[in-house]
Amino acid sequence: MNLNIKAKNQNTYDAIVVGSGISGGWAAKELTEKGLKTLVLERGYEIKHPEDYGTAMKAPWEFKYRNKMMSQEALNSTKKLQKRLGYLREGIADMFVDDTDNPYQEVKRFDWLRGYHTGGRSIMWGRQSYRLSPMDFEANAKDGIGVDWPIRYEDLAPWYDYVEGFAGISGQKEGLPQLPDGNFLPPMEMNCLEKHVSSKIRENFDDRIMTIGRVANLTQAHNGRNQCMYRNLCARGCPYGAYFSSLSSTLPAAAKTGNMTIRHNSIVNSVIYDKEQGKATGVRVIDAESGEMEEYYAKIIFLNASTVGSTFILMNSTDEVFPEGLGNTSGTLGHYLMDHHFRTGASGEYDGFGDQYYSGRRANGIYVPRFRNIKEQRQDYIRGFGYQGGASRTDWTRGIAEMGFGDEFKKELTQPGPWRMGLGAFGETLPYFENKMTLDKGNTDKWGQPTVKFDAEFKENEKKMRVDMQEAAAEMLEAAGLKNVRTYDAGSYPGQGIHEMGTCAMGRDKKTSMLNKNNQLHEVPNVFVTDGAAMASAGCQNPSLTYMALTARAANFAVEELKKNNI
Repeated sequence: MNLNIKAKNQNTYDAIVVGSGISGGWAAKELTEKGLKTLVLERGYEIKHPEDYGTAMKAPWEFKYRNKMMSQEALNSTKKLQKRLGYLREGIADMFVDDTDNPYQEVKRFDWLRGYHTGGRSIMWGRQSYRLSPMDFEANAKDGIGVDWPIRYEDLAPWYDYVEGFAGISGQKEGLPQLPDGNFLPPMEMNCLEKHVSSKIRENFDDRIMTIGRVANLTQAHNGRNQCMYRNLCARGCPYGAYFSSLSSTLPAAAKTGNMTIRHNSIVNSVIYDKEQGKATGVRVIDAESGEMEEYYAKIIFLNASTVGSTFILMNSTDEVFPEGLGNTSGTLGHYLMDHHFRTGASGEYDGFGDQYYSGRRANGIYVPRFRNIKEQRQDYIRGFGYQGGASRTDWTRGIAEMGFGDEFKKELTQPGPWRMGLGAFGETLPYFENKMTLDKGNTDKWGQPTVKFDAEFKENEKKMRVDMQEAAAEMLEAAGLKNVRTYDAGSYPGQGIHEMGTCAMGRDKKTSMLNKNNQLHEVPNVFVTDGAAMASAGCQNPSLTYMALTARAANFAVEELKKNNI
């Protein structure tokens, strides 16, 4: 008995954070800086900044496949599902999990891209950082869809300011109500064609603009990290710390306090619930290497294992009080699964600026904020979309498809080709109750856990929006004088946007939602969920900045409640 008490004391902390990615890093930073002894549980292996970015400095010719897609044989053996997205180039393929040890099931196609290591996908993310707007927080209530957010923009605005100030977001203020301005570092510069198109859009349309992307890449030294070197190799890990990742930013801040313990290869299986106290007391953890189960205890628990990961843990935490998953008296756990739909837009060529080029490889593009269904409402669909993209000059690879040869042909290919510009749309997906994830107990993973089964699709509202996404892109490019403008729709499946959201939504009523306005489980107040699972609607903006702000806000609340002995 005494041995058990000693072991429990050794495994007891003030707080447990599950996951070390974008939101988990923020939870660790905030809780440790406020004095809490915090255990961070990361299911994957350890990566150290900056020494473990193994491909960060490699040139294309140093890769076996010249940093193109991995061989089909290699991908088919371990990453058969993940290769469908087309992201697994040789320089970053090892950052994503294999499908053999980490399988999942699909009722309908869902592309689930995962990175299990320190920092999670905050190392490989696209870094576009936008605030949700007042209209986004009000949209569900206005449209009578999903559940109403229990907070409004004003509740989160100071926390957006706070996380932007630490992370370092570069961008241009534009004064748009649908895309609130932030606490920005100086913006990156658009190239000559982008500036031209931007001016023509403002000249020809009174409802839309084009601005430089708001991106978590530093345009000047910030918080002890160096500015972006314009290498555009970010997904391999940045030795300079020039973009925000938990590995280079929040986790070092947490470690500096002396209050953080991080345990790798720690797969959180479930939350331990004490029905007498009406609280969670800890988590059960499977050691990924030994397969042994161990328990860790804390006063508060932050689930930041990713949208799907956090919801899996809650679904797998069952007992006589919560037979359908921890805190799931509403029956909404796993429902309202969302992702942005994209891979559609337009591109064209421009004859001018033949004497101009650009310097470096800017790790950012342009952004056209949402302009649909703001003042005038369309009849064919609700909500809206934004565009990302950019302009560049074609290079020598344009000659691959040509039937050329000889000195003149080679000489031509040493010169930059014509300017091209593309606009690709990201559209909002509505929170449909029937879009969901469940647990498949008949199919288990390497550690004997049930696997996730996805049943989600884009519906008529998204399909009608996609038509407009193409037409409006072409309209803007043509107005700017581009030629040979072509629209495209390459198709989009949930998961491909890597912006999976929902499944443990915030709401005002415990009968219709999982989390309250402070990201607490309605039914288990010392468990917080602050990653993408908490989202009640998707907006059309990249969501990671919102996860950061929600996490910082909830951590501050949690510590205040602990001081008051309320949780």
